[in-house]
Amino acid sequence: MVVGCLALNASFEPLTMVPMRRALRLVIDGKAEIVEADQDKVVRSERLTLPRPAVIRLTKFIHVPRRFRRQVTNTFLFARDRYRCQYCGRHATELKMRESLTRDHLIPLSRGGTNDWNNVVTACSPCNTRKGNRLPEEIGMHPLTHPVEPHFVHLSWAVRRLTPTQARYIKTFYGDEVLHQIELLEHRGLAAAQVAAAQAHGHRH
Repeated sequence: MVVGCLALNASFEPLTMVPMRRALRLVIDGKAEIVEADQDKVVRSERLTLPRPAVIRLTKFIHVPRRFRRQVTNTFLFARDRYRCQYCGRHATELKMRESLTRDHLIPLSRGGTNDWNNVVTACSPCNTRKGNRLPEEIGMHPLTHPVEPHFVHLSWAVRRLTPTQARYIKTFYGDEVLHQIELLEHRGLAAAQVAAAQAHGHRH
């Protein structure tokens, strides 16, 4: 079953994943057309019956500045880092009451750091507080994975997994290599989690 809908620009460039209700509204308003649909599902209203869209394409091209495409937000940052603290390795589901995931700057803003993808990591609130205004080497806290600017596909995959149909459009626009990179990202995240778990186990003994 399709949970979200892949939205393409008029040029067929993948833009983002949108909620099903938003996708249907765009189609009904004539701002998008259904390219692929979930053949087993239909959506009914008082006046319309539509197939449930899996991929939609905007009818008019929209220009998306590069800086907007990959702007750092906590939603995408946490998705990039698999909702896992990059210092202690705990997943969001493992945090205690009143703990939360936060954004940490490897080089603090007050010390000349920037708010870009290469300088931010996901950190649980206790680790962020512990690191404070210091550099990783000053306190011996180094991230489990090297922070990089994520590809759109990586974010889409992390936030909401693509269906095979949606992945085909990603492959058409970006090529086979991107989907291969997704697999590598999956393995990297799993390996980092295993290392963190092993370290935590060692500290308890």
